[in-house]
Amino acid sequence: MSQRINYVQQSAEFYKKFSDFSLALKSSVIEKSIHDLVQIRVSQINGCAFCLDMHVKEAKIRGESELRLYHVAIWRESNLFTSRERAAFAWAEVLTKLPEGGVSDDTYQYVRGEFSEKEISDLTFEIMAINAWNRVAIAFRSVPGSADKAFGLDKAGLS
Repeated sequence: MSQRINYVQQSAEFYKKFSDFSLALKSSVIEKSIHDLVQIRVSQINGCAFCLDMHVKEAKIRGESELRLYHVAIWRESNLFTSRERAAFAWAEVLTKLPEGGVSDDTYQYVRGEFSEKEISDLTFEIMAINAWNRVAIAFRSVPGSADKAFGLDKAGLS
């Protein structure tokens, strides 16, 4: 397998601005647990090993239960998630997979039943960001766990 370019070095100003955007999302009105779960689900859908590894560790550090982390992939069948979390998963999936006809009115109304307009907007930006991070990590084959020490993820106790 060939070595890929270092996108952080090559596009330092874009990386910095996008990192700043992602950091700004921490002030989102969306609760941290939903933020974590959505990042995990989107990373699963996109097959991004680096981001999935990172966000599982972040969620564990913030106190998410391991069983719920295991159930993210099967959220529809699991009874471990609230209706609000289920709506966030549905929104994350539809915006990540983008069906040919766009987002259906049924899906929008389902999500609207659980979230305010501001929350839907913030959640949408969070989903946009993780999809973008997934794409860059996949394109340049970022190695899962390689940033653990830099991001304090070694505290998760998962290695």
